[in-house]
Order: sequence, then structure tokens, then C-alpha cells
Amino acid sequence: MKRNHHSAYSLDRRRWIFSLSMFGLLILILILTLAYRKPANVSSDQSKSSVSNNILGPPKLPRFAYLITGTKGDTGPVKRLLQAIYHPRNYYLLHLDLEASDAERLEIAKYVKSEAAIREFENVMVIGKADLVTYKGPTVVASMLHAIAILLKQAADWDWFINLSATDYPLMPQDDILHIFSYLPRDLNFLEHTSNIGWKEYQRARPIIIDPGLYHAKKSGVFWAKEKRSVPASFKLYMGSEWMVLTRSFLEFCVWGWDNLPRTLLMYYTNFVSSPEGYFHTVVCNHKDYQNTTVNHDLHYIKWDNPPKQRPVSLTLEHLEDMVNSGVPFAREFAKDDPVLNRIDEELLKRPAGRFSPGGWCIGTTFIGKDPCAYYGSPNAVKPTLSSKRLEKLILQLLHSENFRSKQCK
Repeated sequence: MKRNHHSAYSLDRRRWIFSLSMFGLLILILILTLAYRKPANVSSDQSKSSVSNNILGPPKLPRFAYLITGTKGDTGPVKRLLQAIYHPRNYYLLHLDLEASDAERLEIAKYVKSEAAIREFENVMVIGKADLVTYKGPTVVASMLHAIAILLKQAADWDWFINLSATDYPLMPQDDILHIFSYLPRDLNFLEHTSNIGWKEYQRARPIIIDPGLYHAKKSGVFWAKEKRSVPASFKLYMGSEWMVLTRSFLEFCVWGWDNLPRTLLMYYTNFVSSPEGYFHTVVCNHKDYQNTTVNHDLHYIKWDNPPKQRPVSLTLEHLEDMVNSGVPFAREFAKDDPVLNRIDEELLKRPAGRFSPGGWCIGTTFIGKDPCAYYGSPNAVKPTLSSKRLEKLILQLLHSENFRSKQCK
């Protein structure tokens, strides 16, 4: 494979401008101007321009830092997910927990080294020394913070962190997500959250658990103490989805903790049931610098039974239309190699089996049997599809004055 450095970026630039309708763009800019404290980041040559002048050219593209997690038997799904969401602008950190074998981790590492595009852009990492992760225990949060610390140290200039598991899958190409997020302020945190925790107070907050994964080398269930504890008075509990799109600045605060709040809450959540559903939510909503940066949505399509069971419904072909119409970029949970994944590849991602989802950076032939990403050009060449319109509609709804401020940390 070879890299072509002569991509016609000026043509892509014009496609960018007209792919987002002028009406929708004007509304988005107006909402961000009125409802948010500062406009979206722009490139240096645009920094002195007014908001309206952004219409003359696309704003600076963001970068995402992805964490893809799996366990024993997830080598195939993790590889497939990476292929589906790969883009040379982004960073990817892959983690198979300690329950997976060293051979499985080695297989993932060998695959990463075998891809010419990954070798060229050097943007995929594999955790070799795996973490022990206990379902429902605080080791999930510890493993996430470990991954975030690696990304902060090893990957430069990313804007948002996105955590996905082997049971997740994208519903649109990365070009669409990069395109729409380029118009957003870089300090918006997308996470579903509420302080009205209801039944979770008695099944999550009041029970006390001990996670053996904190001191044992083998995975086991959590231990439940007989005692209960009261709801804290020095901070307010928030809970929500464990799937999030968080900003680099907020995660630097969580890892470096120049305020003691992240460490205090980390100690509290050590004995908390399903701590990933509450830790980041409680930190962001209890600090004045971040509580007004939240968008109350996890950007996932998740289907629950009524009443909800412990795990969501496995998504199938019958859910595909609802998934697409939701406008969200990701969905979960999918069973391994379910036929709906093939439909998503064919109809939404245009991804050939075993290859990367094509985007503006892929300049190879698109004939049947050919890999369009066998030849690649500039990672800044982004070609949004119709899926970007659905994401645009969702973002406009989330940032509307009736939804945005009223649903922040309530």
C-alpha cells in the first residue's frame, strides 16, 4: 500500500460546506451562540473571524480517542469494531481484560501491526499488561482511568474520549461524526445523568460491596456487606449510562485532580455497585467548572425490556430502522456476528468484509472486490454521508434551549 499526498482537499472543502444544509448550520451556530458560553473552536486563520464568517469554511476537525474493551473470546468482535470505526485522525486503545488469554492479546497486537494504514499513522495501541475487571465492581472505573491516563500520555491533541465495548457497533462512518463534531464547542461532555436515582438508591448507593479484583489475581464476583450506608451529604449523587463521550479537559481533571474531588469520589465509589454508572457523572455535576458542560445523552441506541432487566436487549434486524432513525452514532448490545452487523456494514458504513470503513482519506478504487482504503491520502479529507444529517438533527435537538440547560445536572 502507499500513501497519496495529492488529495484534492479544496474539492472536499466545498463538499463539506454544502453537505451541512445552510439552514441547519445557521440554526446550529445560533443555538451555540445563544445557549453556550463560547463558539466552537476554529483553526488559527479563522480565530479572528466572527461566528457568521465560519460559513465561509469548515471549522477545525476534532480528534477522538477511543477505548475498545473486551474479554475472553472477544478477539473477533474487537477487531471488527476497530475496522468499523477506524480513521487516521483518531486514536485507539484496545484492552482485553485479564480473563482473556495472552494468545488473544497477541493476536490483536499482530493484527494491528499487519495493517499498513495503522503502521503509517501510528494511532492504534494495545494494552499488553491487562487489568482485572470485575463486573459491577470499581475495577471497571480503575481500568478506564488507566486507559485514559495512557491516552493522555501517548496520544496528542485529541478532543473527546469515547468508550466502547466488543458488543458496540457504529451506525455511521467516522467522517460523519468528525464533520458534525467539528461545529461543536470542545468542552461539551455527552453523558446521560440524573440525580433522581429512584430504586438505584437502594440497589446501588446504599449497599456496600468489596471487589476481590482489587487484591486477587483471579476474577470473581463482588462480596456484599450486611451493613448499609446513608446517602452522602457533602456531594450529590448522579447516575446514568456507563457509555460516554467526554472531553480531554474534564478527563485531565479526573486523572490529575488539582481539586481533591475526583480522588474523594473515587474512594467513595470503591464500594459502590456498578460504579461506572455514577463516578464520572457525579464528578462532572459536583464541580462548578464542569457542571454546565454536560449534554444529557450517551449517543447510543440501547433497547431495554419493560421493566428493564440487568442487561439490554440484543439488537437484531428488527431494530435496524429504529436505530437508524434515532440519529445516534453508536448502538449496543449486538451478539457476535449477528446478521444485523452485516446490514450495517453494507448499507450504512459501505464497509467491505474484513476491511476499514471507507472515508475521505481512502482514495483507492471502489470496484467490487477492491479495498478503497488500500491507497490513502490526507486524513483531513472528510466526506460526510446522509447519516450526518441524522446526527445533525439529534445534536440540534439536544442543544435546543428547551433541552440543553434544563437537563444539565438535574
